[in-house]
Amino acid sequence: MRNIVYIIIVLFSTSFYAQNQSLFEQGNKLYNQGKYAEAIDKYKAILATKKHSEALYFNLANAHYKLNNIAPSIYYYEKALQLAPDDKDIKNNLAFAKNMTIDAIDTVPDAGFSKLVKNITNIMSFDNWAKVAVASVILFVLLFLVYYFTYSTFKKRLAFVTSNLFLFSAAISVIIAFHKYNVYKNDNEAIVFAQESTVKNEPNKRSDEVFRLHEGTKVKILDTISNWKKIKLADGKIGWIENEDIKEL
Repeated sequence: MRNIVYIIIVLFSTSFYAQNQSLFEQGNKLYNQGKYAEAIDKYKAILATKKHSEALYFNLANAHYKLNNIAPSIYYYEKALQLAPDDKDIKNNLAFAKNMTIDAIDTVPDAGFSKLVKNITNIMSFDNWAKVAVASVILFVLLFLVYYFTYSTFKKRLAFVTSNLFLFSAAISVIIAFHKYNVYKNDNEAIVFAQESTVKNEPNKRSDEVFRLHEGTKVKILDTISNWKKIKLADGKIGWIENEDIKEL
């Protein structure tokens, strides 16, 4: 009975994949024909099945960019970049899309120790930092065994020093991996989808306006109260925006 269920699941998954692959190819064909709206429908049909990839988001963003849909193009480029953070094509196209936005927001640069930590942390993803930690622990154990069983004084010293270096590397890598993961988990960002949105100093419509944002601008979400989101801009400005005006990444 289990074998029959397994076969059914495999066949269903294969059929599902084939259907999505067909939709993806149809979308690409429509895109190449200049039928961008129709291509978007095909790509979104794949997303409706809860399947996604950087290629799907990238093509979806490209189609929106061709139609001058500022917010959706930036949103899907950002989604693609989450899955492929080192992809140069995604970064370049995202830069072009951002040139269409109205809001000119200066980024507050990191300085001193904060900048150093950020630069080191961003060398790799938290998965890769975790892999470095595991590899370092394995090498530490192997070198410690060499130190324990060898009789040569020189080899003992070399194994002892090297093993401790790998132990230190493992500890640092674990710390960085956890820090990178926490930054990633707490880095809740969104894209403004409203053509123009009024940002308030409190989460209600009667409060004073602090500034305005336009479609395509990226914000960081700090808090949520009812149908309002507390946001922060790259230049440090903070305010409250209505949920319906933004789309979370």
